Amino acid sequence: MDILIKAAQLVLALVILVTVHEFGHYIFARIFGVKVNRFYLFFNPWFSLLRYNPMKGTLELGAWNKKDGAPKALKTLQVSKPRNPRPDGKPTWRDTVYGLGWLPLGGYCDIAGMVDETKSADDLASEPQDWELRSKPAWQRLCVMVAGVVLNFVLAIIIYVGIAFHWGDDVIPLQNMAEGMDFSTELKEAGFRDGDILLTLNGKPMDATDYSLAWDMLQPGARVGVLRQNDTAEVVVSQELIRRIASKGKDYSPMTMRVPVVVAKIMSGGGAAHAGLESGDRILTVNNDTVPSVTEFFPALDAAKGTTANMRILHADGSEDIMPVEISDGGKIGIQMLSPYDIFERQRVSYSLLESVPRGWEIGTDRLASYVSSLKLVFTKEGAQSLGGFGTLGDLFPSSWNWYSFWQITAFLSIILAFMNIIPIPGLDGGHSLFTLVEMISGRKPSERFLEIANTCGFVFLILLLIYANGNDIYRFFLK
Repeated sequence: MDILIKAAQLVLALVILVTVHEFGHYIFARIFGVKVNRFYLFFNPWFSLLRYNPMKGTLELGAWNKKDGAPKALKTLQVSKPRNPRPDGKPTWRDTVYGLGWLPLGGYCDIAGMVDETKSADDLASEPQDWELRSKPAWQRLCVMVAGVVLNFVLAIIIYVGIAFHWGDDVIPLQNMAEGMDFSTELKEAGFRDGDILLTLNGKPMDATDYSLAWDMLQPGARVGVLRQNDTAEVVVSQELIRRIASKGKDYSPMTMRVPVVVAKIMSGGGAAHAGLESGDRILTVNNDTVPSVTEFFPALDAAKGTTANMRILHADGSEDIMPVEISDGGKIGIQMLSPYDIFERQRVSYSLLESVPRGWEIGTDRLASYVSSLKLVFTKEGAQSLGGFGTLGDLFPSSWNWYSFWQITAFLSIILAFMNIIPIPGLDGGHSLFTLVEMISGRKPSERFLEIANTCGFVFLILLLIYANGNDIYRFFLK
């Protein structure tokens, strides 16, 4: 039953994400007067579960694909009157066949005059027509290409806005961050120390719900009061400190929360599993290195990679053990760590509708930045081995239906889908966009034969990647 609930949540999320993505391509194609031949949710090799043809007014159930165009279906219903094409030849929404495929690996929008996985250069041997994409200016074609990505990101922001408005937010009050903060070199030179707990700003208590807090702290003359080893101290921010931090760029983070190393989940086959670690255990030392937070933990693992390290473990019942744990050549022991939101006491924050909009934008852009920065791990041995397919995606969802978790995960998957599609790989939106940008810059349009070959190569690569990722799921499920 748990698997069925997870699968149902995954399928519903895919329905939402794929429909929104393909609708982005569809609506911009229609805005620019381009005909869309087919709009499909999920793929339909050999047959479709449903197929609706507005021009004929027919709804087909169990419709087989026929290259000669002859209809063949288990059941055909006449749901509306047949229509004739417009006299001026301009396409309308009725010129599109809408369908539901049976293979839930995505969807597609078959745009007239576009070389993609649904057609080849031979299909476009005739002269371009006004209602075909290839006859449109490059900037319009680019808009059609990126529209799906844009709508997926917009969807994520809308979901996060809705979450903020309906459920509010959980924040950790600064005084509840028992391990304090980690500070950059510049802030430590200014007087901060790792482990300081932020208390006051200019004599007033700090509020973790104030999202301009970091900005207010880094103002000339700002007085920051901290709790340091059961004593209080005050640091005054100087103009020179602000100048040095500003020179680091907008993505520079001068301070981060210190998070204890508490085990949330043990990955099968890793050093932690072999050593007998359990969920709720806290790692205190790695060999002779004390690791009060993840800041010290990862360098300690890196220093001991490829060896077996003695780790002092604080169990959930308060007892302690010294346990030998194997560390992989990549510096991993096979654990997922507990989120700080599950470690420290939280505070519920409510938002009005207007307040929810900037909060949703903040969460969405933060999730995108975090995901992009984490992609570098894919190019490591452990990262490649951790790639997963639909089993991994399904496992993201809880085993019992929870709308809060569902929308959180769906929004994050929407961000992933948006970013992955804009990667410049032929066959993806990013590949089509790249070729269009090259055309706009060089003034030369790639031949349709070249686009066909590039898209075929990209499609084969994506299929192999899909097989590898889902193969990892199968291997982990049956053999590990």
